[in-house]
Amino acid sequence: MNSGNSNILKAALFATGVAGIVAEYILSTLATYFLGDSVFQWTMIVSIMLFSMGLGSRLSRYVDQHLLEKFIYIEFTLSLLASFCAIIVYYLTAFTAYTGVFIYALAIVIGILIGMEIPLVTRLNDQFEELKINIATVLEKDYYGSLAGGIFFAFVGLPFLGLTYTPFILGAVNFLVAAVLLWKLRGLIRPKRRKLLAFLSIGLALVLIMGTIFSGPIILYGDQSRYRDKIIYQEQTRYQKLVITQWRDHFWLFINGNQQLSTYDEWLYHEPLVHPAMLLVANARDVLILGGGDGCAAREVLKYPSVEKVTVVDLDPAMTALGKKHPLFVELNEDALNQTATIIENADAFSWLDSTIQFFDVIVADLPDPKTVDLSRLYSREFYTLCRQHLRSHGVLVTQAGSPYYAPQAFRCIDLTMQEAGFSTLPMHNQVLTLGEWGWILGMPRDAAGDLKMRLLDRSEIQVPTRWLNAEALLLITSFGKPLQSIPDNEIEINSLIHPVLMKYYNRGEWELY
Repeated sequence: MNSGNSNILKAALFATGVAGIVAEYILSTLATYFLGDSVFQWTMIVSIMLFSMGLGSRLSRYVDQHLLEKFIYIEFTLSLLASFCAIIVYYLTAFTAYTGVFIYALAIVIGILIGMEIPLVTRLNDQFEELKINIATVLEKDYYGSLAGGIFFAFVGLPFLGLTYTPFILGAVNFLVAAVLLWKLRGLIRPKRRKLLAFLSIGLALVLIMGTIFSGPIILYGDQSRYRDKIIYQEQTRYQKLVITQWRDHFWLFINGNQQLSTYDEWLYHEPLVHPAMLLVANARDVLILGGGDGCAAREVLKYPSVEKVTVVDLDPAMTALGKKHPLFVELNEDALNQTATIIENADAFSWLDSTIQFFDVIVADLPDPKTVDLSRLYSREFYTLCRQHLRSHGVLVTQAGSPYYAPQAFRCIDLTMQEAGFSTLPMHNQVLTLGEWGWILGMPRDAAGDLKMRLLDRSEIQVPTRWLNAEALLLITSFGKPLQSIPDNEIEINSLIHPVLMKYYNRGEWELY
């Protein structure tokens, strides 16, 4: 074997390094989308794939002859599995609830095959380089490929190609590695095997082309099976999966499979979210909305003539683009995100609050449910302390807080955590038809609050147009009967960055009752 062949092997290993890391990321993203809890799923998928790679390395010791041929077979198999992993998972969702079993099985099989690559290439290359150089260069190329793969997935694959076409780019890399080795090093392959591999490469190329063509409809079919109504829009962004469905003249927005709003009744959510807070602050001028990329909270805020500036901080540019440009949302939010008073910041709410020097009269936290560690930080003591530091002395914070009945521990945890951060609080709730009984926590800095419920009811005459909320409704949403579950406060822990208990309380909720 000459130096040119050695360089071809190293280039192949760089390419397989790209493909290997992207395979881990694709499966981790699939697990997050279908199974939830991004931190847990990414941790387990990556860990299991690394373990499986160890198994693959061990199995490679039993490959004694015709190493190049075996390596090409492995690349062909990886090309097929990697290309179709997303299609397989999406298709199976229409027939089984055990999607996770297939995702983790794919992670194990793909991990084993990836683990066999480095030992085989190292043994192929030992004819040219001494051991210390051989090991160093082989691992170097694989690690460099991993970096390139991570950059590709983060900046190109997921945001632009999504889970529909990124797997086929990954499969094409493995296929090209095998094809180049088959062509360049054909002299090292037995003639009969060379013909068989050439035939297989042609057949696999046709399969990959057909898969690329039909992957969109298949994935849409799998996605559609997860939703009751017809999907009219879907987009995989860098951060999340956005889906809009339609039933008759009504529309639903889902993020990562979880309902965010419905045009059927969204005002039953957004009016209690915004108006009690606005009523407590006379002539509010500066309002901050954390989340709320759909623009509905901004619509309610902009009804108040005193408001001079509304800052909407939403992580995902694709979500705020929908709120600004999609005809459905432009009509729904009454063009709120395109008003001169509205400023949009695409940033993480925690990081943005930590870096800004602005102060606000009202902060509206219209954030996703705290079902994961990364989301529960937006309901932590540290986060609420930041909010209090950026409120004017008379200011008000309000946050959506899940359901006081389906997840009472989570609801009470948010309430107590806000109190721990220096707020006097007022829990609220309302029956949102498509969400069930939902809740919010309203808070003012303790030294300025007084009796929040009495202050709110004293100002219960709403001077702006609403579809449902009025003085009588304000009394109803701030009134609770006896708790359905008696949970002593000393059994509820405070949610903090170093002790994120809220996720546990939320996921312990009895959501299946609704």
